[in-house]
Amino acid sequence: MATQWRVFADADALVRALADALCAEAAAAIAARGAFQLVLAGGGTPRALYAELARRGAGDARWHIWYGDERCLPANDPERNSAMAEAAWLTASAIPEEQRWPIPAEYGAGEGAAVYADWLARVGEFDVVLLGMGEDGHTASLFPGHDWGAQADGPDVLAVRDAPKPPPERVSLSAARLNRGAKLWVVVTGAGKRDALRRWRRGEAVPVAAIQGRQETVAWLDAAAWQTGD
Repeated sequence: MATQWRVFADADALVRALADALCAEAAAAIAARGAFQLVLAGGGTPRALYAELARRGAGDARWHIWYGDERCLPANDPERNSAMAEAAWLTASAIPEEQRWPIPAEYGAGEGAAVYADWLARVGEFDVVLLGMGEDGHTASLFPGHDWGAQADGPDVLAVRDAPKPPPERVSLSAARLNRGAKLWVVVTGAGKRDALRRWRRGEAVPVAAIQGRQETVAWLDAAAWQTGD
């Protein structure tokens, strides 16, 4: 299924449209199945999205929150993706704490991956997988030149011990598990992402290209990232 490229004038316009779409998807999933299964990303633009969701009062007892990856840092370290999402949105939301599933990366890469894989066994397909993309084309903690866990019979969660960005120890959902989502939405902003975006559009083997939503894959872009010179 071809990736859809949605371009917005700036990151603020992108965040507003993305929040609209996310709330609409939640309503549709809840109407159809009684629950909304959402995978969150880390990064600056997702932080702005979470602040917008907090402003709207988004989330209730039918939402379930998962994470695409996490750094192996102490549980409340502000550099953790879960700590950022909690501070920007989740703590003030009506989503019950027991339905917010931070990756227990404080246990270390190996044990954290094993525990999270066990937790994930209780959910089948995600409704929306929200990811970002780094300047090297990485997504979650799946980096170029490393194992992305793309094999369908591979593990759902990877213990990453040699990430090229600090900290080297991380826990990441595998490409295969991230592919078990109805909709994949990748958020890309800023001129620094232009080269990686160009390689993705050309079909090169960057990690983000290994993940596809079962119903749709959408790249949410600002104009600064989209100006690739192609």
